[in-house]
Amino acid sequence: MEKALAGVRVLDLTRVLAGPYASMILGDLGADIVKIENTQGGDDSRSFGPFVNGESVYFISLNRNKKSLSLNLKSEEGKAIFLQLVKEADIVLENFRPGTMEKLGLGYEELEKVNPGLVYAATSGFGHTGPYSQKAAYDLIVQGMGGIMSLTGEPEGPPTRVGASVGDITSGLFTTIGILAALNKRKETGLGQKVDVSMLDCQVAILENAIARYAVSGSSPKPTGNRHPSITPFSVFKATDGYVVVAAGNDTLWQKWCYTVGREDLAQDPRFKTNGNRTDNWDALEPLMSEVMSQKGVEDWLTILEEAGIPASPINDVAKVVEHPQVVARDMIVHQEHPVAGSIMMPGIPIKLSKNPGSIDTPAPTLGEHNEAILKGLGYTEEDLIRLEEAGVIVGNAVLNK
Repeated sequence: MEKALAGVRVLDLTRVLAGPYASMILGDLGADIVKIENTQGGDDSRSFGPFVNGESVYFISLNRNKKSLSLNLKSEEGKAIFLQLVKEADIVLENFRPGTMEKLGLGYEELEKVNPGLVYAATSGFGHTGPYSQKAAYDLIVQGMGGIMSLTGEPEGPPTRVGASVGDITSGLFTTIGILAALNKRKETGLGQKVDVSMLDCQVAILENAIARYAVSGSSPKPTGNRHPSITPFSVFKATDGYVVVAAGNDTLWQKWCYTVGREDLAQDPRFKTNGNRTDNWDALEPLMSEVMSQKGVEDWLTILEEAGIPASPINDVAKVVEHPQVVARDMIVHQEHPVAGSIMMPGIPIKLSKNPGSIDTPAPTLGEHNEAILKGLGYTEEDLIRLEEAGVIVGNAVLNK
């Protein structure tokens, strides 16, 4: 069965997380990804732990379904090879600091001349315009600057980083959306365009109701711990042997909770009658609910609340997540064989297409693993490949080891 993005050709110049996450999604859905890596060790994340048999599992988890071409883009012959590939590409994806590709003579304006239908996607810390465009950024920088850390953590506690790298991952997701939008428009116009995605922009975009609350109140929202700032009860409670999430997201569910746990009096209490009342009076409600929830174990509560139709869940650690029956049933944990590292566990594909599903077919490549296949496809001979490697234009050429 052909995948949804079969036939889409991507030149992926990205490294570390934001860009590789975007190209991973495209590759999972069938795009042909040629990962172009520098000749000085390739993607930076090849040196990030944890390691198995000397191979970075960090790198392996983000670079499946990709081919690796090592290429020195500072050399004239390296640029010439790249431009040959651009002629037949649909997408160029990069996450350099703005201006880097232009200094190489390979910015969008130049590549558009070579291939007018090219979609050029650039992910950077602050985007290609604005006073911060030349500043470097990492996930932690944009989490701090973008406001999300000011909302995360316990009340009166210090700012807290979100556990996953949401600065990088959200920009990877938005970049993928931008690419697909540009590809769709190209069907009508025949022309590509530049997709400019800023990590900071993406953090602002996911502030959700925090900006709405600021717009109404004039005050910056503060951390609220594990509870929702506008929906109550929507929080975490300590049981006898762990923690339980209770998400009674409307007045009907609140009434059910009260009658299910034997606290009908709370259902009639005017302080807690509506969601607005409960949110305004959380300081009074929280200890009352906590006292109730502290009387039973996690599994007991999950059974009781589920039977009553009240949304609830445990707080699973990663070990429990990877074994969760729903996660397993949806193929969200897969094991892939890497030629050096062996069997590696990684997340599966969250996008389930009914007619053209994605799949994980090939492991992350070693540096320059596909030099020979790609360059021979451009007409280079074995002698040419040897010459290119000796000149430092490529590395990792298997021909030299024959």
